[in-house]
Amino acid sequence: MNRTRRLPVMPLLLTLCFVLIWLQDTGWSQSLSDTLPVLAALPLFYWLGRPWNLAAGPSPPSAPFLVTGIALFALGVITGIALFPALGWTAFLWSWLSPRLATEARARVSKLLPLPVMAFPWLLLDGRPVGWWFRLTGAEATEGVFTLLRLDVLRQGTRLLVENLPVDVAPACSGLNTLQAMLIAGIALAFLELGETRLYWVCLPLLAAAAWMANTLRIIAITGTALVFDPETAMGIFHTLGGWMVLVVMFLLCLGAFRLMAPHAPTDTGPGTQ
Repeated sequence: MNRTRRLPVMPLLLTLCFVLIWLQDTGWSQSLSDTLPVLAALPLFYWLGRPWNLAAGPSPPSAPFLVTGIALFALGVITGIALFPALGWTAFLWSWLSPRLATEARARVSKLLPLPVMAFPWLLLDGRPVGWWFRLTGAEATEGVFTLLRLDVLRQGTRLLVENLPVDVAPACSGLNTLQAMLIAGIALAFLELGETRLYWVCLPLLAAAAWMANTLRIIAITGTALVFDPETAMGIFHTLGGWMVLVVMFLLCLGAFRLMAPHAPTDTGPGTQ
């Protein structure tokens, strides 16, 4: 008896939609620090979600999530907001995955759904208001630190004059790539350390605060380097290397905080990591 082999329609549709969303606007990427965190999100989702014991038989997609995905894509087309297609694609992915997963695996993998949302550059495309707020508050914090050090500081918006040294917290210091990297890596860290507890979801918003702190410390460190040495040193290799060093330190602090919280956190009803 001949058996016709069915094409994997939903995976092909997911792949096509993924490519179309990425190609919709390619002007967002200015450096590897913008691109690499986004590219790492789906591999992290796959790695943390193992083992993928999907049901072999045919399973129709979950209708509520499929409809939700279509509605979100339509909102993205109407409004031009890049977050909506990212949410829509994640809804499509879950409409295909959830019927194929056992109940325990479904509860575990559902905690990883923020990673597919972060697999698209919506934060860099839609996040200008957030970037402006990061710049403004970073400049305010820098003003406060150097004022406490009894230095002569004047600030107008995101521009500072510290001991006659002009400092402009420009759009490059908006911290959106820092926020993006912190959210993606932080979601993975939180899942590994707190995936079995109810504090997992509570900790995710704290990652945004950690990203703000990392970006603010970076602005303060660059300004201090320019004062101690010269602006060329501050805007040279230290501008990139110092920023990544601050980010790594913040990752380690988050990891330490998650590990301290894990023994005292209430266990979730669903299973955690394996």
